[in-house]
Amino acid sequence: MGAVYEKLVDLLVNHFAVARAQIRPDVTFEELDMDSLFVVELLLVIQSEFDVEIQDDAVGRADSIGHLAGIVESGIGVAP
Repeated sequence: MGAVYEKLVDLLVNHFAVARAQIRPDVTFEELDMDSLFVVELLLVIQSEFDVEIQDDAVGRADSIGHLAGIVESGIGVAP
């Protein structure tokens, strides 16, 4: 995976205390036992770190970390 994915992994490990060994591109936030509030908090951190705006409904608990990386990389779900 690319630099965005690696930065997301670092954010999860450093800001949210997720064990690096648990993180894979295909793992979902639900599988990591992260609730909806966690996803919202993560999106806020991502918006700050990557200087983008992501719509609240662009990512949910059933989405994977790889999916989120794709959104950030491609601009899908990024507000104008």
